[in-house]
This record gives sequence, C-alpha cells and structure tokens, in this order.
Amino acid sequence: MAFDVKPKFVTFDMNGTLIKFSISDTMREVLGDRLPAEVADEYLRICKAYRIDECTGAYQPFHQVVARSMERASHKVGLEYREDEARAVYERIPTWGPYPGVTEALNRLAEAVPLVIITNSDTAHAVRLAENLKAPFEVVISAEEMGVYKPRLRAFEYAFDKLGVTPDELVHVSASPMYDLRSAAIMGIENKVYVDRGFEHDEHWLGYERITDIADLPVLFGLPRP
Repeated sequence: MAFDVKPKFVTFDMNGTLIKFSISDTMREVLGDRLPAEVADEYLRICKAYRIDECTGAYQPFHQVVARSMERASHKVGLEYREDEARAVYERIPTWGPYPGVTEALNRLAEAVPLVIITNSDTAHAVRLAENLKAPFEVVISAEEMGVYKPRLRAFEYAFDKLGVTPDELVHVSASPMYDLRSAAIMGIENKVYVDRGFEHDEHWLGYERITDIADLPVLFGLPRP
C-alpha cells in the first residue's frame, strides 16, 4: 500500500481526472467552419490559458468563465465572438462521461474509503457529472459552493472545513498539477495521486504517486486488482 495510514476521505478533481473534459472538441463542434483550421490550435490553446486566468480572480459563475475565456481568445486570434456559441459550449458540459475504467475503479475504491469530489463545476453541473460517474460519493463540493475555483487555496481550506479533516487525513487525486496538486501540496496534503493523462507535465517534486492507468488507483490503497 502506498499510504501508511488509511485516510478519512479520498478527494478527487472531477473534470479532466474522472470526466473526460471535452471542451476543446466541443468548441470545434459548436464553432464549426467559423473556426479556421489555421487558427484553431492557437485559439484552443489560448482559451485554456484564459480559463485558468478567469478562475484565479473573484468568483464568477462557470458559464461566465467559459464565455469570458472564449471572448478573449476570439479577440486574440481575430475571430468574431458570439455569446450564443459560448452558451452552447457550456450547456453541453453535463453530457460528458467518464474516462474508460473510471467507474469500475471508483466503485472498487469505495469499498475501502469514502469518496469526495472537489470540482470547478458549478453546483448543477457538478451533480449531473457526478451522476455520470455511476459511483458512490459521500460529498460533492462545487466551486459555486466554495465561492472560489481551484487553484485558489481557499478551495482546499473550504474542503477541510466542510469535511472536518486536517490535511494529513486526506488523499487527493487529480490529473492536473496546475489546478490541483500544487495547491494541495502548499496546503499540506502530503498524500496525493497524479493521474497522468498526458495533458500536463509531470511535476514529481510535488511528492505524489503517479499512475497512468486508473485501475491502479485502488491498488495504492492495498486493494487487489479484480
């Protein structure tokens, strides 16, 4: 077992870690021919950067994060911004499902320890996306509830208070050092798991267990593979 003490909870980032966060593909579909091939990659790259920028300021609803990031990216590449397209992207989010193997791994892990979600989704989307995972979660904590987005440190402070735990009583699991694991390390969560899905660089100095197959997650807690 990777962790010396059984945690009170395993906390998870959801979008991009458990749920396949298909926002770039969705933008391509919604914008269609209006997104020229020669600027598409740059538009999607800078839109991702603007999303995290929008998340680090004062709280705003996630539909505004999507809209503001798309508006700023559109201006950057010289594309006309349309509010109805941003709304269409946002409204498709609850239809996204889990990565392969996630539901099975979560249900296996839930046999040993309670599961919690800490997500940058708003409350309505968080509930629907958690349902898409088809696994038992004790608590789902949304950015709307917290009043901040990760990587803001207040997100983890809120989770500690909500769950009535200290940092050493959690294991936090995420596919994002940028949004989650850096902040978790700063806040004193020593037990962390990086689910390397290939869209961020490994930051091993943060002191996490790295896995590339979600089926390995229950194994870290001493559970045999099925």
